[in-house]
Amino acid sequence: MFGSDEKSSKLKKKKSESTKDLSQVVRETTTILREELSNANLLTKDYNFDHKFVFSSSNDSGLGLTATGIKVNEQFLGDISTQYRSGKTLVDVKVDTNSNISTTISVDELLAGAKTKLSFKLPDQKSGKLDVQYFHRLVAFNSSIGLTPTPLLEFAAAIGSRELSVGAEIGFDSASASLTKYNAGIGFNKHDFSAALVLTDKGETLKASYIHVLNPVNGVAVAAEMVRKFNTYENSFAIGSSHNLDPLTTIKTCFNNSGKSAVLCQHQWRPKSFITVSAEFDPKAASAPSRFGLALALKP
Repeated sequence: MFGSDEKSSKLKKKKSESTKDLSQVVRETTTILREELSNANLLTKDYNFDHKFVFSSSNDSGLGLTATGIKVNEQFLGDISTQYRSGKTLVDVKVDTNSNISTTISVDELLAGAKTKLSFKLPDQKSGKLDVQYFHRLVAFNSSIGLTPTPLLEFAAAIGSRELSVGAEIGFDSASASLTKYNAGIGFNKHDFSAALVLTDKGETLKASYIHVLNPVNGVAVAAEMVRKFNTYENSFAIGSSHNLDPLTTIKTCFNNSGKSAVLCQHQWRPKSFITVSAEFDPKAASAPSRFGLALALKP
């Protein structure tokens, strides 16, 4: 239940969440269904047990470049992504070490409150997909359709207020005329805590998560997540914490029911540039060495 990537500033955002525009809260409800709430972020985000390097650069003309490399065991994986923004249009092209070329074209405000996104990957001729997102003050929805003769259709919607929001999503495979997924979630937000309850895996998995900011000044926060799998009668949980040693250094810890414990230290050594060291210990694999990871993110 440990993951990877960037600075955990969302903890500080939680203390002012009650002042957000309602559309932002509704927007976050759609991310509940994709497990991207800060509850899960505190337990997984930034943890990395490999060697990772990220370089990002942008200029005033709207051109950006991001290079990512990661060494997993003895294998090196990487990609180079370029982004170009002109007005309301953003073009993102990514090339990876497997010679895949991914392209995404996004257009903001094609209609009021709407965002359109076209994506495809070469050489996969069946990867084309069109997404349409709409955000209003109280409601948001996202629809997706595969650009194939028998497309995969997906639809997600959410409605809510600053404190309470609910959402659901559904997927339909037109080739087999069957549902590929149906999930639902509810989120409750206050200025110092938030909680979420999500039913996923076609109703087979129930996830409950909670985060509480104890001290917004130094970023002290705790989070917990419980997972119940109805088909296998399995239960699991994870608890974690975060604390800012100083304005530039963050310490995270995480522990789960299998006994695994992890710790992370992230330091912003220059503006928007971070170095992150992670370690994980598994008592059930005492004969195996503990895992360590180093991630370096540079942004001039």
